[in-house]
Amino acid sequence: MDLEEFHRMIDRCQGLPEVDFKEEDFVQFHLASQKCIEKGHTDVLLEIILDEKNKDIVRCMGWNLVSPLVRCVLQNKADGSYDHCVTMLDEIIELCNPKELLIGLLEPIEEAVGEKISQTIVLLLQPLQTVLLKLGKKKAYSVGLSLSTILSQISKLPVPYTKEQEQDDKYGLCKCCTAMLNFMKPFVKEIGEARGCVTENKTNEELRKELLNFCMKSLEYPLLRAQLDVAHDETEKQPLRQFASDILVIILHLGECLSKLLISHGCHQWARKENSEKIQKEDAVFSADSLACLAYFVFVQQTGADHFPSVFSSSFILHFNMEYIAVLLKRTEESVVSKGLDLFESCLLKMEDNHLLHQYLEIKDFLNVPQDLVKVMTLCPSEHLRKRSLKILQIYIDKFDIEGKYKLFRCLLKTCSHAGLQGYIIQNIKNQIDLALKPQHENLWFSEQRLIPLVLLVLSLPEGAETDLLQNSDRIMASLNLLRYLLIRDDESENRTRVWSELWRIEDNFLKPLRTGLNMSRAHYEAEIKNTKDKKQSKELSRTKTICSLTVEGEKLPSMTREMQLEVLHSALFTFDVMQSVLARVEELIVVKERPVIQ
Repeated sequence: MDLEEFHRMIDRCQGLPEVDFKEEDFVQFHLASQKCIEKGHTDVLLEIILDEKNKDIVRCMGWNLVSPLVRCVLQNKADGSYDHCVTMLDEIIELCNPKELLIGLLEPIEEAVGEKISQTIVLLLQPLQTVLLKLGKKKAYSVGLSLSTILSQISKLPVPYTKEQEQDDKYGLCKCCTAMLNFMKPFVKEIGEARGCVTENKTNEELRKELLNFCMKSLEYPLLRAQLDVAHDETEKQPLRQFASDILVIILHLGECLSKLLISHGCHQWARKENSEKIQKEDAVFSADSLACLAYFVFVQQTGADHFPSVFSSSFILHFNMEYIAVLLKRTEESVVSKGLDLFESCLLKMEDNHLLHQYLEIKDFLNVPQDLVKVMTLCPSEHLRKRSLKILQIYIDKFDIEGKYKLFRCLLKTCSHAGLQGYIIQNIKNQIDLALKPQHENLWFSEQRLIPLVLLVLSLPEGAETDLLQNSDRIMASLNLLRYLLIRDDESENRTRVWSELWRIEDNFLKPLRTGLNMSRAHYEAEIKNTKDKKQSKELSRTKTICSLTVEGEKLPSMTREMQLEVLHSALFTFDVMQSVLARVEELIVVKERPVIQ
């Protein structure tokens, strides 16, 4: 359809009531208008839309032009079409049916991809707000649909990880977050004004739920993945931190109680053990990720902390937060794991040492979280987070009472397969035994009969004489050092640790297989050294620089020269020498103290 046909079609429709418009009129108007936009005749289309005689036509058919007008605006051409399209868009928003406009505005938002996502959202939020406000009291569903559509698109944008990326805002996520806050203001204000009024009704409650649902989902994305330092410069512009602060303000303004949100969810989780189907259904409103992020902001960033009751004990605060800490530590993103560590440390530091009751270990998360910490300290690629997780594990150990420490050590030794961490736990056990043997610090868990099961658990080899001594060297050395300490510190005549009574068992389960294992391992590595040297000296291999490779746990290591291989083998022998030295000292102590005294 050319321009003349378009004008004839417009002239024919002028003055007709809406019921007389034919389906082909709608199609022709849309196609002709779209062609005008594509061919740069936006001035002609603008004249038609602004013509007072065509208001009824625009009111009925104009909503369908939103998508092509948005595409033209986003192209931002310098030929005047930008201003024309913005003016037409404003006129259409003013004239058209809000329900139809809602469809027309959400369509380009849903279709946007890549860098166009943030541009489209920022462009259309103000018109969308205007349209929704026109819907009056029946807008709750439409507001929820709009928020859901926008958040679905925002979730496709990468979250800035560094301060530089946040300032640069390459993908426009920060702009979208700022624009969303302005978009929500009139709706939040409406709920605030209606609260407590006699006229407050079901419609207001539905709108409140839609707004709250968006806020909670915003905590899950993008805020959960945002890198937000606890210590920050107040003068520095940080859009995501401001977004988080404003989201919590909105949650409070909507009448939500932070303690109810956080604690009730935890209570529901515990109640599941009693198979309460009703509670499960109620609990399905917000995701654990959203609530975990909310807990992080309240207890770490202290955002909204003044609205959280101060009557709860520090142990109870740790109690209901353990579920959220577990959720965060199970994730793989460094920014999320970091939030879990921050939340865990913040809750622990509110408590006094030795005051966390051992009964808490009967709650699943109190045993699962330290195991999640172990995974962070052994598998996380970030050295900083690995070191922090080890530091926090020590703080966690220090908070338990004596019986709690004992039971936690047993659990960690049984569930952790990392030799380095096992060695660390054994060193903690040694420290507790040392304390228990001092005057005024005696306890029945790290001395006498109750200590023996823990000591026997430490003084054992996972696979007997066939245990990989090199891989388990950290645990074995810590075990030997513990045994040496016990033999020196606890006199046989007192036998307060009962270790002297169990020497026969320690000999059978630990010392004897360790001797055998050391002999076998030493013989194996000495043979490997001899073979490597023989190959190196052979005439056939002396002409080239021989390269060999090693495979550890199915992972092929970088290729090594013969010299490098010999260095590794000699290092293994040195480790066996150290073990042998400590083992010899242990045997010497046993022989000397068991030798009868000659009068």
